[in-house]
Amino acid sequence: MSGYGKEYAVIVVGAGHAGCEAALAAARMGCSTLLLTMGLDTVAQMSCNPAIGGLAKGHLVSEVDALGGEMGLNIDATGVQFRRLNMKKGPAVRAARAQADRMAYSARMKSVVEKEPLLDLKQGSVVELLVSGDVITGVRIREGLVFRGNSVVLTTGTFMCGLIHVGLNHYPGGRAGEPASEGLSDCLRRLGFRVGRLKTGTPARLSARSIDFTKLEKQTGDKQIKPFSFLTERIEREQVDCYIGHTNERTHQVIRDNLDKSALFSGAIEGVGPRYCPSIEDKVVRFPEKSSHQTFIEPEGRFSSEMYPSGMSTSLPPDVQLQFFRTMVGFERVEIMRPGYAIEYDFVEPTQLNLTLETRRVAGLYHAGQINGTSGYEEAAAQGLLAGINAALRYRGRNQIIIGREQGYLGVMVDDLVTQPLVEPYRMFTSRSEYRLLLREDNADQRLTGLGREVGLVDDVRWEVFQRKQQQVEQGQRFLAEEVITAKQRDVVDIFDLGELKSGLTLEALLRRPEVKISQLADVYPLLASINGAALEQLDGNSCKIRGVYSAAA
Repeated sequence: MSGYGKEYAVIVVGAGHAGCEAALAAARMGCSTLLLTMGLDTVAQMSCNPAIGGLAKGHLVSEVDALGGEMGLNIDATGVQFRRLNMKKGPAVRAARAQADRMAYSARMKSVVEKEPLLDLKQGSVVELLVSGDVITGVRIREGLVFRGNSVVLTTGTFMCGLIHVGLNHYPGGRAGEPASEGLSDCLRRLGFRVGRLKTGTPARLSARSIDFTKLEKQTGDKQIKPFSFLTERIEREQVDCYIGHTNERTHQVIRDNLDKSALFSGAIEGVGPRYCPSIEDKVVRFPEKSSHQTFIEPEGRFSSEMYPSGMSTSLPPDVQLQFFRTMVGFERVEIMRPGYAIEYDFVEPTQLNLTLETRRVAGLYHAGQINGTSGYEEAAAQGLLAGINAALRYRGRNQIIIGREQGYLGVMVDDLVTQPLVEPYRMFTSRSEYRLLLREDNADQRLTGLGREVGLVDDVRWEVFQRKQQQVEQGQRFLAEEVITAKQRDVVDIFDLGELKSGLTLEALLRRPEVKISQLADVYPLLASINGAALEQLDGNSCKIRGVYSAAA
């Protein structure tokens, strides 16, 4: 073994969504950091759906951003369609989601990583963890080179002993076209860690020019885009369209006729798959009463011909995939550019972690992302950020942080992982949080930016933006509490259909009514109209809080 001659405070293994956040956090907190990846061209690669956000996942992105992470800024800069979900429901469950230009997302994140002064990005496949006693001291890559470090963050994704299944064919791989990581799983077992096996999958990528979009339902983006990041003032760019298609009985019959060729149903796959995101053949078998399943046809990028059929992941052979797609309306002449596949991979049972994401068995070793049995870019990024922060704090000799369940969805996720046995890949849902009425996207900065500032990750620019917003929120809250509508104000009474007022009604009380929106009040009262959109949204959300609970949870 030969040493590199340079010692790092933090070494991050894997440059996916977890790895990028971990490495950027540690470097921005003043630690010399190494980010090792098996391929320099696949930094922050979107292996499956080219999208960020969604229900509960959008909340995680807002929390990553509030703490000083990069994901929100990256999707704001590279998104091609933005939509707010659940807008007919309460503020707590509204969520941002955006289609990303897959290549642009990766390229921008790589550029950010490369420009970070204290961060080195290098290519190398880690095959061994170096441990002295019960303390991590570095890593060794396949080429024999040793890198020494105070802490190591493992963010291996689906690469540890990855096995790809296409029909009855299977071969090692961490992702289509990329090799698996060999050696690290055995090393972790030798160190005494319990290692398990999970499975996930992805659909085929379809050629846009072979799809008849006139037969599909068009889905456009929002006219007024709400950014993910608290730092992004506005997004003004042309959006691309998505489309909605459907399977039918002919599709289902093709799938049923070929189940013996599916890796999932032939017994070739041992790992447990995600119950909430089943393959199309799994849907057909589990829900025989359904004559149709919906699929969202989403672009892989602004200048790409590849289309992603959401909800159509499969392990059937490519010829069968082509056959069942061509039974669908609008896809009669479709061409497959990349076949779908299933993948099995090793994970390390997360109950072996502390709430800081540091392992209990080896000091200075942290796990984040799919190595902990989670699924999704957003879950990975949030864990990576927390692990990177704590690795940096450990190097500085400071107390590591724990995010409580009452502080954020990040806290809920980590607490679930560390305390509950994992029976399937973990995905974040709003229903997992007992504090979900209080943990909104709009107030993530109120909950977490102060903590980010305290640990040294939130810079002066973000802190100033946060303080300005909070000043406006406080000003607005005072106005709502003090401004009273009386019976004499007939114009205001009529606007809000208040009938015969017998006593005064504060704007705060009026705003609690589900049919009244803060934007309506801003149309009437100039002071509210002078408050920016982000602060107004928080005021609207605050009006829905349960008195007494919020103060106890904050």
